[in-house]
Amino acid sequence: MGAAWSGSSGMAQPGQKPGSAGVTPPGIRGTGNKARVPAPELEGGVEWLNTAGPIRLRDLRGKIVLLDFWTYCCINCMHVLPDLARLEKKYANQLVVIGVHSAKFDAEKDSKNIREAILRYGIEHPVVNDANRRIWNAYRVIAWPTFFLIDPEGYLVGRASGEGLGEVLDAAIAQLIEEHRARKTLNEQPLRFDLEKFRQREKTPLYFPGKVLADAASRRLFIADSSHHRIVIADWEGKVLAVAGTGEPGWQDGPFEKAQFNDPQGLALDGTKLYVADRKNHLIRVLDLAEKQVATLAGTGSQSHDRRAAGKPREVGLNSPWDLLLLGRTLFIAMAGHHQIWKLDLQQDHLAAYAGSGMEEIIDGTLSTSAFAQPSGLASDGVWLYVADSETSSIRAVSLDASRGLVRTVVGMGLFEFGDRDGQGKAVRLQHPLGVAYHNGLLYIADTYNNKIKILDPVKRTCRTFLGDRKPGNSDDPPRFDEPGGISIAGDFLFVADTNNHAIRAVHLKTKQVRTLALQGLEPPPRPAPPKRPTFPDPIVVRQPPRDLTATGQITVQGQLQIPMGQKISPQSPMPCLVEALRHNQVVWEDQPTLQPDLDQGRFTLTLSAEKIAQADTLRITVGYFSCPEKSTGVCMMHAIRWEIPVQIKRDFQQRSLPLDPPASTEKKSP
Repeated sequence: MGAAWSGSSGMAQPGQKPGSAGVTPPGIRGTGNKARVPAPELEGGVEWLNTAGPIRLRDLRGKIVLLDFWTYCCINCMHVLPDLARLEKKYANQLVVIGVHSAKFDAEKDSKNIREAILRYGIEHPVVNDANRRIWNAYRVIAWPTFFLIDPEGYLVGRASGEGLGEVLDAAIAQLIEEHRARKTLNEQPLRFDLEKFRQREKTPLYFPGKVLADAASRRLFIADSSHHRIVIADWEGKVLAVAGTGEPGWQDGPFEKAQFNDPQGLALDGTKLYVADRKNHLIRVLDLAEKQVATLAGTGSQSHDRRAAGKPREVGLNSPWDLLLLGRTLFIAMAGHHQIWKLDLQQDHLAAYAGSGMEEIIDGTLSTSAFAQPSGLASDGVWLYVADSETSSIRAVSLDASRGLVRTVVGMGLFEFGDRDGQGKAVRLQHPLGVAYHNGLLYIADTYNNKIKILDPVKRTCRTFLGDRKPGNSDDPPRFDEPGGISIAGDFLFVADTNNHAIRAVHLKTKQVRTLALQGLEPPPRPAPPKRPTFPDPIVVRQPPRDLTATGQITVQGQLQIPMGQKISPQSPMPCLVEALRHNQVVWEDQPTLQPDLDQGRFTLTLSAEKIAQADTLRITVGYFSCPEKSTGVCMMHAIRWEIPVQIKRDFQQRSLPLDPPASTEKKSP
């Protein structure tokens, strides 16, 4: 490749500069070797996810492979996922993306938690749990996210770190396709992977709720049903009062039933208005609760990298707003993507950064020189703004008096100082806290990756466990949580958005009694309708001699699939079938019958109603299937065979079987 890659910074290991991996195609930076370098095999992972089994790079010969080294806590890693999804869709037959999950936090080494993140983020490519950093070390990675591009012959082409690389990756992939298509070393046969979403379908009314807001005056709950892309409003007993959002991700203002959000998170209430941090849309939305209308308050709808932007709210770009807090006529925003705290003056209609330089670090000092790392939760005692600074596993305090202009750390030590330790001051350890609430002089913390709720005295800097025992779980007694992401206090109750349990929990502050809220009448959003007709990319066409068939009763069709040497038919994959009856090249009837396959032998049978095909002069039968290597089930190739049979339907003819000829090795594929 001729062009070097570049990109914005990501999160680096201690002692490394973010994004310093750089790119020096065609070799790897640091090797000093201009010769072609074979990509190291993907060995040492503890488990493969989003696929039926382990994947070897040699199984992917002929494909362009893009490795994404990531960790699911990292905001930069989240930001690149839309780019990866676009590339996967654009180059579906040429590109394979593989996520290498090399954890930062201890909790992220657990395959169960990675699986939840895959579902939460909607990832649709294979992921290997590189818990011991074996693959990370083999590729000499130093920052999240880092990408490696591998050509169809298994050689490294280049590498890059950070976000904002979509166009660069696109150009590099397009160039590789052109080169290897000309050299006939490109395999453009579709692949299929056994995705987690097909094995663990969401059936819960809520799906990964990120935040919750309780209002004591009206005894209402406002729930960010984040992965259902909607806002749910209920009373404290669980009666659903309203739902805003269709359930499909998007940006659409208007009535509740037509509005769209994309991963909504933080919430703030202002009388009859509810403000929403619309995270993936990089917007602040506002719900008129009386009129049941949704409008856009701030943001352009595109991710911005300008940390110093200021002006009219609709003219200033945002970057993953994660939480909101309303104080008077000021809306504070935890701008996780910028690693800053922003301030929206509702009276002056002005939006700008309030605290943080934008560097991803833990630095105390003035408002402008201090640094945060993915701030994700906000609370206040009226004097200080308290911040759950997730990537530094800390609680920070920001002065609300701009003339004082101070930022200080209450507990927490740094980007790579985390754990689960109660105590005082520097002895305290949290693990990626996402939520914080203030009540009667104390801070309640959603210590997310420790699966706990903790209490912090911000003056004495003492911290203790309130609920939870670090074990992930879904029970009221004993109280167990699974990555709780948001908390809110109203009256005598603490409400918890128990994210990975898809639930809202209510905790009595005095008795510690926990109950899981049953949201009465709330259903998951309707799923998009499946395609009416299956599609079969590039099928092999078998043209058979004419056949006479009976006009009454059932006709049994028997066929033989073509299985490549050393492969087997995937038992987990679908086998779509489309039968079309044609007359004068026009479809007069079609059906999608269920096959009765013999997977070991590659045979199948299906039955047709003779009456249904009585007007046909040609039958067209297409079957799709997937084959996987016998010694590995991770990579499955898609195949399709289409039989075309001229037929005559005769009432006085008794032929009720239709054997299909097996495809010859020289059969041409359909144009």
